[in-house]
Amino acid sequence: MIFIYFIINPISGKGTHGLTTDYINSFFACGQYMIETHFTKYKNHAEELSREAVILNADVVVACGGDGTINEVASALIGTGKKLGIIPLGSGNGLASNLGIPQNIEKALKILRAGTATLIDVGILNKQYFFSNAGVGIDAAIISHYQKRGKRTLLAYIISSLSANIKYKATTAILTIGNEKIKSKPFMLFISNSNEMGYKMSLTPNAKLNDGLLDIVLIPEISVFNKIMLGYLVLCKKIMRFKKAQRFVAEKLVIELPEKIFTDIQLDGEHHSTRANIFEISLLPQALPVIVKSKKI
Repeated sequence: MIFIYFIINPISGKGTHGLTTDYINSFFACGQYMIETHFTKYKNHAEELSREAVILNADVVVACGGDGTINEVASALIGTGKKLGIIPLGSGNGLASNLGIPQNIEKALKILRAGTATLIDVGILNKQYFFSNAGVGIDAAIISHYQKRGKRTLLAYIISSLSANIKYKATTAILTIGNEKIKSKPFMLFISNSNEMGYKMSLTPNAKLNDGLLDIVLIPEISVFNKIMLGYLVLCKKIMRFKKAQRFVAEKLVIELPEKIFTDIQLDGEHHSTRANIFEISLLPQALPVIVKSKKI
């Protein structure tokens, strides 16, 4: 019998997904599956429930929510051998899209029932995991504005981007990428494991979830015109045409921000305020089994 443990964020996306225990149970034959469903009640509750699922020896732990919920659930599964399942209920759903998991709940449940799994890399930033992307520049500021708006929509994201751009001030950063040391004042410093960051948008369209490498985008301070151009190219899915961006591929990097004491970062689309100015970022290659549409990702 296959034990599947569902962790559902009831307020993911617009909070209207209506995913219920009865609906989930209708997809899984009683004799073949044992199903448990739990609803999150507060921040980090999904990670607590995921740890409980591991103790109970669940075969699959399913994150039903957005990239933030997935991050909480998956973070508790590293090193356990337990499979991650995903039912994308968020607004952006970048990781699910990269994995070929549709936002249609019925189709996502059928993929879960089929049980095809693949291994993906896991990013680490100062001992915190990320699965899609992380950022230390303008993207962290955008996420902070986005979360304060309360609405998880593409329009809210665009408005948050405009607001963050007006207020954001770049500071000196020293990057160590392999044997190369780079000093810059980055407008954007984006580190990605995935080829999507949500809403079908991407800064790293060539990134792969299982190649053992991080895709890094460094954009120095730029003019207002270039900021508008950057936003336009991201929305039009033509980001590779933006010539001001420096791109790197590496197994690890170190970011030093000597002018900072507190630093805003984002991990998988969730804002974090940290008391740190040095960030060590690396990968655990193929460290997490995930149930996907097919083995090709």
